[in-house]
Amino acid sequence: MTETTAPSDSAIGFFERYLTLWIALAMIAGIALGSFAPGLVNAIAAAEVYSINLVVAVLIWAMVYPMMVGVDFGAVSGVARQPKGLLVTLVVNWLIKPFTMACLAVLFFDTVFAPWIAPEDAAQYTAGLILLGAAPCTAMVFVWSQLTRGDATYTLVQVSVNDLIMVVAFAPIVAFLLGVTDISVPWSTLVLATLLYVVLPLIAGLITRRILGSQEAIDTFMARVKPLSIIGLIATVVILFGLQGEVILAKPMVIALIAVPILIQSYGMFALAYGAAHMLKVPHRIAAPCAMIATSNFFELAVAVAISLFGLHSGAALATVVGVLVEVPVMLSLVAFANRTRSKFPVAS
Repeated sequence: MTETTAPSDSAIGFFERYLTLWIALAMIAGIALGSFAPGLVNAIAAAEVYSINLVVAVLIWAMVYPMMVGVDFGAVSGVARQPKGLLVTLVVNWLIKPFTMACLAVLFFDTVFAPWIAPEDAAQYTAGLILLGAAPCTAMVFVWSQLTRGDATYTLVQVSVNDLIMVVAFAPIVAFLLGVTDISVPWSTLVLATLLYVVLPLIAGLITRRILGSQEAIDTFMARVKPLSIIGLIATVVILFGLQGEVILAKPMVIALIAVPILIQSYGMFALAYGAAHMLKVPHRIAAPCAMIATSNFFELAVAVAISLFGLHSGAALATVVGVLVEVPVMLSLVAFANRTRSKFPVAS
C-alpha cells in the first residue's frame, strides 16, 4: 500500500508543538465566552440544520480538508492487502467499546458514586456515556492520525467503513443499551455528518490534488494549509465549552465524577487496540490511527442525539460535553505515547 507523505519531527509546526497549551487556553476561553457573552454563544448554537451546527461543521471541515489533500485515492485498493488494522478497528468499535462504556457507566453511577448522585441524575449521565460509547470518531481522528504520521488513505477507509456501519448499527445498539425500543435517532444528522465531514472534504481534496498536479506542489500546499486543522480544532473546543460553560462552573464535582469512567474507557480501549495491532504486526502508520479511532468518539453526534432525546440542559447532554473535555487531553497524551513507541512496530511495507 502506498504510504502518504509523513512530516519529520523537525517539520512539526508551531501550532502542533504547543497543541496542549492551545487546547487548555481554548477550554478557558470557551467557558469565559459562555459566561460573559451568552448571546453570542446562543446565536452560534441556533445555527443548526438537522441538528448539525453549521459553525462547528465549517470548523471541522477546516480540520479535515488539509488531511484529505494528502489522500492518494489510488492507494485505497491497497487496504485489502493489509486488512488487520481495519479488523481491529471494527471489532473494538462495534463489538467491545459500546458495551464496556455502558458497563462502566452503570458500575460507577449506580454503585460507586451512588451516595453522591441522585438516581435520576445517574440515569441521565449513564445515557450520555452510552451515546458517547456507541459513536466512534469520524472527523477528529484525521487530526490525531496526522499527528502520529498515520496513513491518511487508510485512515479515510477506516472512518468511512465506520460511518457506513454507524448508519445501521448506532440506533439498535443505543436502544438496546438504554433499555428502550422507541429511541429517536436523527438519521438525517448521520447522513449529513457523513457528507459534511468525509465525502465533501474528500472530493475537495481530490480536486485540489488534480489541480496541483505534482507531488512537490501537493506537499507545498499541504504545508501551507496544515495549520487550518489545528485552528479548526481549537475554535471547535471554544464553542463546545462555551455552550456548557455555565453548567461546568456550577457542577465541578459532577464533571470530575463523569470523567472517571470516560478516562478508564479511553485508556482501556487504546491499550486493547494498540496492543492487538502490535500482536498482529500491523505497521505503525496504520496501528496508531487504528487505536485512535478505537479510543475517540464522534462527540458531535453524541451531543446532538443527547440534546434531541433529553434536552439541551440535561445530564445526558452534560456527559457528552464532558467527553470532549476528557478526550482532547487524553488523545494528546496517546498521540505522544504512540509517537514514542513507533520503533516497537514493524517497518511499513
